[in-house]
Amino acid sequence: MDNTKIGHHISERFNNELEDIRNKVLIMGGLVERQIELAIEAYTTGNIELAELVIKQDNDVDALESAIDHECTQILALRQPTAFDLRLLITVIKIIHEIERVGDKAEKIAELAIKLNDSDSRISPYELEHMAVLVKGMLHDSLDAFARMSVDTVATITALDINVDREYDSILRQLITKMMEDPRNITRTLDVLWTVRALERIGDHACYICEHLVFMIKGEDVRHLTQEELEKRVNI
Repeated sequence: MDNTKIGHHISERFNNELEDIRNKVLIMGGLVERQIELAIEAYTTGNIELAELVIKQDNDVDALESAIDHECTQILALRQPTAFDLRLLITVIKIIHEIERVGDKAEKIAELAIKLNDSDSRISPYELEHMAVLVKGMLHDSLDAFARMSVDTVATITALDINVDREYDSILRQLITKMMEDPRNITRTLDVLWTVRALERIGDHACYICEHLVFMIKGEDVRHLTQEELEKRVNI
């Protein structure tokens, strides 16, 4: 973990406050990662108890977001930070919003797991799990980059989003075919589509975390750049 950018304030209390915030972000991220794992397991196995646990855990994620947001706001008001410290706090507020949204997606998958229990409208568990592995890896690596305060892996992480989009498009085609073959499948197949869409969005949120991280480390806004442009910026 790279601590070269923090821990050099005259006030030891300020150092501890910033480190505490970073740790809470990682705790929140770990909780959401676990939510994704349980939600996918619930969906692919039909385990209703796991699905209900994921839904219940979303309250813990929301509580952490509120607590971290409040702590950041207090520091901004009382410490009036500048330069990197200011970017760190702004970035944390943005990142916890992304993490919370990922938690919402995991909750949505869990709710659909309950709704689709014992349904024959499911897609192949292998296909869903393969897509889930991709987005979970992206989220984990983006949080790891935040923990290390490094942009070295950012371009690699964001480049994976094209693979997620390909998986999404492939599954979407299957679902459309299924609906065309039998219109009676439309309603329940659309629920399956929402599950796949939730996974695709998790990959997007991982990319957003990476973009916020670049702002924190380099002070540059890289949102809306192409992958090639992003790679050039982070390698400068």
